[in-house]
Amino acid sequence: MITAVYPGTFDPITNGHSDLVRRASNLFDHLILAVAKNSGKNPAFDLDQRLTLAQTVLKDMKNVEICAFDNLLVEFVQQRRANVILRGLRAVSDFEYEFQLAGMNRRLDPTIETLFLTPAEQFTFISAGLIREIASLGGDVSEFVHPDVQSALSKRFG
Repeated sequence: MITAVYPGTFDPITNGHSDLVRRASNLFDHLILAVAKNSGKNPAFDLDQRLTLAQTVLKDMKNVEICAFDNLLVEFVQQRRANVILRGLRAVSDFEYEFQLAGMNRRLDPTIETLFLTPAEQFTFISAGLIREIASLGGDVSEFVHPDVQSALSKRFG
């Protein structure tokens, strides 16, 4: 059984994230969407809200589990007996940082593989940061996020 962990802050979860999850769920027996506490990033939504939004958006995915973590990613992957870390690459600008992370994770545990997926073409420019910025300025993000996420953003930024 191959278990993959897709880590991130998911602040908020976007259509790009859910696209990767849906596609990856066809590649792995079990996929864990690991929502990082990561208070250092000063998220717009607290951890419980991010978990709830992810559960809502991905509720139809039978082999996808959503959970939080606040420790070293490699330790979390080991605890969950996963084999793979899944990361998304939107653009060349993501590559250098992701390549460094993959190298460090491999150094910390060479038995864990990192695999990269690129989003569907219509999601390559979407990032949670851009979504937060647009929503905070009153812009329409409805085509980039699930309706429940849009509603949560509207409440958050009012």
